[in-house]
Amino acid sequence: MFFLLLPKNIMRMKRFLLVLSITLTSVMLFPASANASAIWNYAAGVMEYQDMEITISYAQGSLCVKGGEGLMLEVISLTGKKVFEQQVDSPAQKFELNIPKGCYIVKVGKVVRKVSIH
Repeated sequence: MFFLLLPKNIMRMKRFLLVLSITLTSVMLFPASANASAIWNYAAGVMEYQDMEITISYAQGSLCVKGGEGLMLEVISLTGKKVFEQQVDSPAQKFELNIPKGCYIVKVGKVVRKVSIH
């Protein structure tokens, strides 16, 4: 039992717990079905998510929704306050968001995604 308290073993345990917590967090945030359809394009500075036929992407102050024609777009803060709401009128539409930096929940129809505004 004493060997568990050695500094080398403590560092290994800390690393193991860190990797475990990151893995569990990513599994909870992005289930296997969502991982297959999520697209992250960091090189262009664009975060894009796909689910079925609805695509939600954010880049340089504008939110682009593809495949959501006729559905309602809602942007909700993490405190639950709705900060933006508008109907999607075309198959591919851009929305200029004048909201503070932070993380938001974006909902188009039944598709819900987290978006980080820089």
